[in-house]
Amino acid sequence: MRLNQFISHHTKYSRREADGLIAQGRVNVEKTKADFQTQLKEGQRVFIDGRYIKPQKSELYTVIVYHKPKGEIVSKKDDRNRRVVYDSLGEKYASFVSVGRLDFASEGVLVLSDSKKVAQKLMESALEREYIIKIEGRVSAEMIEAMEKGIYLEDAIAGAHPKSKIKQMAFAPFSKYEIIKNDSHFSKLKISITEGKNRELRRFFAHFKSHVLDLRRIRYGWICLNALPVGKMRFLNKEEYKVLHQFMLEG
Repeated sequence: MRLNQFISHHTKYSRREADGLIAQGRVNVEKTKADFQTQLKEGQRVFIDGRYIKPQKSELYTVIVYHKPKGEIVSKKDDRNRRVVYDSLGEKYASFVSVGRLDFASEGVLVLSDSKKVAQKLMESALEREYIIKIEGRVSAEMIEAMEKGIYLEDAIAGAHPKSKIKQMAFAPFSKYEIIKNDSHFSKLKISITEGKNRELRRFFAHFKSHVLDLRRIRYGWICLNALPVGKMRFLNKEEYKVLHQFMLEG
């Protein structure tokens, strides 16, 4: 593991901030010189300002569920000084890693863990992500066909962030969908997908000239939002941890 990555996973610092600490000479690594290219070996000890950074034990981990509100960035820092989720979660959870992201205008289930291994496996899995989504106008026959069969877009820029470098995108068939309301003014759907691509749902509906008005993630795998208030967090319960432990044992 690279030095800046280790610091990001086990402290409150982001990778960029870790690079700054290394450049300032505030980081020391046992039996080697600390620089931007340092690859840590098993058991090597890392110190910041002389304080030992104790790595988390791989078999022990904590997972929390946060009801992310609209208007927060899933990042440790924002170059435009917008509020980030860690501002709400507080210092205690500054080193937790988020399982994927929700964009600035979206809300709902955000899972975070103090274990990179857990976060990465959850993020890269084909677990269902379930959303309640509100779009402009009616749900068209073309939308339904694409939800059922999938679609590939050479031009998937509509609905993307202006700075996104992703131009093409393949959308797998939705796991399931339910049309809750279908109206000429706006429609409401419950959707489950198994991927977490960059602004996937916003891009999908934008292709059909329909702007996403509201997007709320209500479930990630077996982890549900339920009645968790906006801006609040909770720990996984005993049953959720039981499922997670089994999930981590699977290949």
